[in-house]
Amino acid sequence: MFALVLLLSTSLVTTAPASPDAVLYTREDFSRGVGEGVRADPHLRLDIPAGSGEHADALGRGTWEWARWTGPERAVGFPATELIVSWTADTPPGTWLEAEVRGRNATGLTRWFSMGRWAYGDADILRASVPGQRDRDGRVKTDTFVAAGDRPVTAYQVRLTLHRSPGTGATPAVRSLGVMASAVPRRREVAVSAGGQAWGRELKVPRRSQNAHRGHYPQWNGGGEAWCSPTSVAMVLAYWGRGPARWETAWVDPSDPAPEVDHAARHVYDYVYAGAGNWPFNTAYAGHYGLEAFVTRLRSLAELEGFIAAGVPVVTSQSFTRAELPGAGYGTDGHLMVVVGFTRAGDVIANDPNAGAGRPVRRVYPRAAFENVWLRGSGSRGVAYIMHPPGHALPPKPPGVPAAW
Repeated sequence: MFALVLLLSTSLVTTAPASPDAVLYTREDFSRGVGEGVRADPHLRLDIPAGSGEHADALGRGTWEWARWTGPERAVGFPATELIVSWTADTPPGTWLEAEVRGRNATGLTRWFSMGRWAYGDADILRASVPGQRDRDGRVKTDTFVAAGDRPVTAYQVRLTLHRSPGTGATPAVRSLGVMASAVPRRREVAVSAGGQAWGRELKVPRRSQNAHRGHYPQWNGGGEAWCSPTSVAMVLAYWGRGPARWETAWVDPSDPAPEVDHAARHVYDYVYAGAGNWPFNTAYAGHYGLEAFVTRLRSLAELEGFIAAGVPVVTSQSFTRAELPGAGYGTDGHLMVVVGFTRAGDVIANDPNAGAGRPVRRVYPRAAFENVWLRGSGSRGVAYIMHPPGHALPPKPPGVPAAW
């Protein structure tokens, strides 16, 4: 018997009038919803990308047993333009999961959209986003459902399908599942926030450089600029005293300066997107090592300060030209770094993995410039990874707006 293992978590559903930056993160409560029993599907074939390496011939063949949980429909409370699903789970060898979401708009419920096929390891499937998902209701952009402009989402459902190889004896277990719905304006400029609660505080997050791995393991994008996300996650895991044991990194070249970075890059790599920057795959990797982890959007540096005050470093995603972020010394179409604190004047202290050539990992960036390139419409509009041990309190949620965590 294949038991559907979904570990109970607490619902964070909140409804409130939409703010100019409307963000709602909801954690699913698995005591609700509908579960289906085990089924065997001998016809399932995964989308295997060309040139995906040594595992390709063995993937998507034979029979998978599967069980499914479908959550209840949840109102968002405002017309959302994007949905991001993230999770933490255990997928022992021989198992994997798929997360899907559908929305309700003015015409009714959309079809189900796959938000990723995921396993911690890479021996059974190639973890991957699912390409080519587009219709009149919207599209999936790697890890994000983007609603059609005339069909914003007012409610959604999420479902999980857990898979295992027959006779393996292993069962995947999901600890948490959450959806971030947002309607963030595509502004050219963002006003600087006042803040103050974490000014003068800096968390002691170990420093790692993505460029120290340039040319490593080309099958997972070869280090350097492609590894900003796993390098950032590795830093946060080290801060919490988590991460792979030495035996887990035994395959890494012994001369490697930080084998946990190579390990993270391998285990977050999306074989269809062909990169290590899939947001939910990165937080799922942190979840494998026992952290509560999810993807959300924060609405200001003042809001982020609450996490620093609570002792929680935050990984942020941003894009900028060389001139737009003084002190960076480079430009980027998309980059992740770890915000570890604030100066006494309120400027941002970041562990920026794009180090080397005279650029240290620890940087201080002007508050107004950093907030603008992080939150504005041409960037991620405030995307953040929140990763912390169970029981470590997050900051109180701001009153009067939908909860972003």
